[in-house]
Amino acid sequence: MAKAFKRNDGRKVDEMRPMEAKLGVVKSAEGSAMFKAGKTIAIAAVRGPREVVPAHKQRADRGLLRCTYDLLSFSVNDRKRPGPSRRSSEIGMVIENALLPAMDLSDWPYTSVDLYVYITQADAGTRCAGINAAALALADAGIPMKELVSAVAVGKVDGQVIVDIDKHEEDQGEFPTDIPVAMMPNSGKVTLLQLDGKITKDELNSALKLAEKSCKEIQEVQKQAIRAKYVSKEESK
Repeated sequence: MAKAFKRNDGRKVDEMRPMEAKLGVVKSAEGSAMFKAGKTIAIAAVRGPREVVPAHKQRADRGLLRCTYDLLSFSVNDRKRPGPSRRSSEIGMVIENALLPAMDLSDWPYTSVDLYVYITQADAGTRCAGINAAALALADAGIPMKELVSAVAVGKVDGQVIVDIDKHEEDQGEFPTDIPVAMMPNSGKVTLLQLDGKITKDELNSALKLAEKSCKEIQEVQKQAIRAKYVSKEESK
């Protein structure tokens, strides 16, 4: 008889870690947000729209989204050299591409929206937490969006497909599989799908169903954060 799969923290296979989100955490920014999933914490801040320099990088038909991402040195137990790395630059591009399908920058030609995403505490799922924080920061800055983008890392550990993997699960087993997914949950459009590891077609379908369910839960947390800032403002007037 096969041994029942048991997660380290007691969660069910389709259960997210405790989540928390808040807007306006960087007072000097046009928009900002914090998103926390378990022990992973992401902070995002928006500057702009502002003129693109140098001029040859400007677009006449729309504005640009430029993302700077970094996993801060003190956020992990392992030694990490301070400052952005090649991997950080790649993840910054991943975050840009995950968010752009939800955005409309056509009214801001020759400008850029500069997005800064920093992981202050890391326990796996960092790029997804960064996307969740970034979507909220863009909304806080008043950047036009079709809907919020929500993201989660699904994985396969010891043959079991699970949602929102933590660092313990990420390191567990001989060949763990990591699948970051970002979606616009209302439309069902997938804006990011990456795969690191091995998985069957049926397992991938199961993973995407888990991701869709979880992204809807994440979006509710995001919406609550927006309501907490802006509804309370209106009520206090």
